[in-house]
Order: sequence, then C-alpha cells, then structure tokens
Amino acid sequence: MSLLQVKNLVVEFPGRRGTLRALDDISFDIAPGEILGVVGESGAGKSLTGAAIIGLLEPPGRVAGGQILLQGQRIDNLGYEQMRHIRGRKIGAIFQDPLTSLNPLYTVGRQLVETIRAHLPVTEAEAKRRAIALLQDTGIPAAEQRIDHFPHQFSGGMRQRVVIALALAAEPQLIVADEPTTALDVSIQAQIIQLLKRLCRERGAAVMLITHDMGVIAETCDRVAVMYAGRIAEIGPVHEVIHQPAHPYTGGLMASIPEMDSDRERLNQIDGAMPRLNAIPKGCAYNPRCPRVFDRCLQERPELMAAGATRAACWLHDGADPHRGHDRLAAQHAAALAQGERATPDAATPVQEIDE
Repeated sequence: MSLLQVKNLVVEFPGRRGTLRALDDISFDIAPGEILGVVGESGAGKSLTGAAIIGLLEPPGRVAGGQILLQGQRIDNLGYEQMRHIRGRKIGAIFQDPLTSLNPLYTVGRQLVETIRAHLPVTEAEAKRRAIALLQDTGIPAAEQRIDHFPHQFSGGMRQRVVIALALAAEPQLIVADEPTTALDVSIQAQIIQLLKRLCRERGAAVMLITHDMGVIAETCDRVAVMYAGRIAEIGPVHEVIHQPAHPYTGGLMASIPEMDSDRERLNQIDGAMPRLNAIPKGCAYNPRCPRVFDRCLQERPELMAAGATRAACWLHDGADPHRGHDRLAAQHAAALAQGERATPDAATPVQEIDE
C-alpha cells in the first residue's frame, strides 16, 4: 500500500492578469521505505510539488484540484492548525540551506527538544536523550557536548546533519527533501546521501528527494519522476529511466551530463528554455525544444503512457499513431540547430495570452 498518493494535483496562482497554472495534473505515489527522486530544470515545478504536499504554498498559491493522501487520509483540504500537527509528526522536511532552517538564536539542542516535545508525549529529559541519540545517528561526533552549540558553530555538512535530525525528530512516515545536498561539497554530499538512505531504510520512512543532480538520483533513489513545465514527463525505476530514457526531454538531460572518458570540448545541451507559465505551448509543452517533434505534438497534449518499464508523456509511445510527418519535422529541427537558430516546428507555437 502506498504511504503517499498524489492524484491529479493542480496548483494555481491567481493574479491581476489571470490565473497561472503552475502544476497541472500531477499524479504519483510513494511506498513506505521507498525513495522517489524528482528531477528537472529550474521552473519545472519540483519544489512547488513538495510545498503543496507539506502544506506550505505561498499565498496566493492554492491547490485548485486533485487530492493528496497520506496513509489514506486526505490532507490537502485540512485547515492550518490541523496541517501544523501533521508537519513534523507525519511529514518531515529537509531544505536546501540549513542556515535558513535553523534558528541562529537557539542551540540545536533546544530546537530538537522543542520539536520532539511538540509532537511526542515525552518529558524534557527524555526529549533531550532522544535529541542526543538523533545527533549520534546522523553522524555528529561528541553529540552530548555539541547539543549545546549554536548553528554557527557547526560546519555546513554538520548543520545539514542537524536539519536531518530535526526532520526525523518526531519519527515521521514521509520526508520531503528539497535539494538537501546542493549547498555541500562533493565529499559531504556522498556522506549525506548515504546517511539519508540508511536512516530511511532503518526507519521505514518514505522520501521524496527533489534535486537537479542526476548523479544524486542514480545513487540514492528507487524511482524517479522527471518534471517539465508543471507536469510529469516520465516516471519509472531509476535504472530504466537513466539508461533507457523514454521521453526526449529525459534523453536530453542525460546527454547533457559530461562523460569522464570523453575529450569533447563542448557539452551537449537542450536548446531553448523552460516556458513561462503564461506561455505554455499548445500540445506537448516540450515541442519547441524537441528534436523528435511531429504534427500531433503541436495539437494534442500527451498523457503518461506505457513506455517499456517506465511511463512517459510522449506520443512516440502511442502504438496507434503512425507518426506521420515525424521524419520531415525532425530533419527541419536538426537543420535549424545546425544554423544556430531556435528549433521550431512548421507552425508557430501559439502563446497563451492571459486576459486582463
């Protein structure tokens, strides 16, 4: 049974010039003990998905459709106080910069003890024992002494360990980790990844790991969801998605990773940029950048469909479609790339206007 279920999630931001849809029909689940990676370019909607699950959407952002269920209980429609009791107790969060997650005016011990006592019926002495044990579990040496230190007295890697301890303090079933290793150097990244994997396996917690780094995804996760323009482009087992990408966007991400044994002077890149929320193309949102675009991509938006061991939102995997026009448009795209131009299909991609 899935611990977390996200069903057809829609997140919108109302504004003076219209309503922007930032997440559009997102669906996935995470089982207990599983680590799901969420990857994509900046602006794809990764962190926003995590914020919606935690209940920390910045106003005027709102969940406008779909459901979020934790252990079968719907949580997206709960009030502020109800959600506040779930955060920490059932859902833990690890953010990118530990300095913004820790209060510089309080010792790490006080912050851990307060978090534990806010969610668990224990005495202060028992909460302190638990806090010391958590610091030890996360690899902080001399935890009995370091518990009385302030955040600025820890290195960046040690601060991130304290944040992980805070996320685990009330023994949550789900942890949302938003870029937990980005601010750390490579050697510390590897330690934090191994720590996260070990703690989750031992405690049976599910993890949603948000990152830009496909190397972190490959090392850490069981499954991966690739996001583009507020939708899931591909989802499946990590090994399959990395080695046999079914969506052209996933293939582009993998091709852009430098090869250690290559002497190539220029790295591969995906042409163009993520579309703005008020300019999502008709049809497949990736069609202006896709080297395999064909006629249907310009008119119809694909849903996730079976693509070998994964599922991909790409018409290339619709067995009923003969892909007429595909070779012609792919050749035009390649020619445009060769000329240094932005690749565009025959018909100009329409831009969605927002009414005043």
